[in-house]
Amino acid sequence: MKVSACRASFSKILKEAQKVVVITGAGVSAESNIPTFRGAGGYWRRYEATSLATPGAFRSDPSLVWEFYHYRRELVRKCFPNNGHKALALLEQKLEGENKDFFLITTNIDGLHQRAGNKNVLELHGALYNVKCTACNYKGINNDSPIVPALEGKGLPDPKQAPARIPVKDLPACPECGGLLRPDIVWFGENLDHGAIKKASQKAEEADLVLIVGTTSVVYPAAMIAPNAANRGVPVAEFNIDYSNHTSDFQFHFQGPSGTTLPKMLGSVFGFFRVRRRKNSPPRGKSLTKILKKRTYIENLGTSLSF
Repeated sequence: MKVSACRASFSKILKEAQKVVVITGAGVSAESNIPTFRGAGGYWRRYEATSLATPGAFRSDPSLVWEFYHYRRELVRKCFPNNGHKALALLEQKLEGENKDFFLITTNIDGLHQRAGNKNVLELHGALYNVKCTACNYKGINNDSPIVPALEGKGLPDPKQAPARIPVKDLPACPECGGLLRPDIVWFGENLDHGAIKKASQKAEEADLVLIVGTTSVVYPAAMIAPNAANRGVPVAEFNIDYSNHTSDFQFHFQGPSGTTLPKMLGSVFGFFRVRRRKNSPPRGKSLTKILKKRTYIENLGTSLSF
């Protein structure tokens, strides 16, 4: 399939769409300065982050794993939704106002979509502030900072930092049975929740437009949701900095940071973003990219999005 970056063609399809599904990945979070823990940045201290996100690592050293997740919890508290998050929240609000369906599927665990205002969100890999008991069926949300006193000041990423070696009795405990709590996140070596996958697949099958944002579609099974939709003839628009292995399967590809491309593209469709030139802004005809980056802001419904 020939991939297009035609704004007019995309606008027409989005305006006519009745059921829109959005799939987001780590690239959206990275624009809010949240580490992806992949590639060269895939280490915490001297540990490869993926080696800590396993059931075996938690069984062997729950203190170390909780230090790692305490660090991540505290880091995310200091981060905020970016313009890409906000654009998707406004898109959901706009579609719902027209009695259309919007559903967001994400592999991110930081909760920034909800903080931006999205309501219909399915977190395939779990959530950073959710916990579950290793001894009983308890599941819950814990937003405490720190989650237990013993973790206060711990989790620093310095490679020279020694492990805290916190006793199990001082780690997060189940409020119902006293058992050891763990993050309610799908770790490597664990299966995704069958119900979540079924719901995501069902929503994608019902969609007449799929947006895939900030992901190169390498994490399975989520990676196949958009390509499967494209194979059924559903228009798929990819918003990403890089091309993916599946880009050629999609109808559209808009290259660049989603915090820039999404507001521009969605605003051109619905007009709910109004770009206003600030005082002393460059004259018309200057680089739009530079103007958007430094001199403009987006307003709608009382929400300001700054490029």
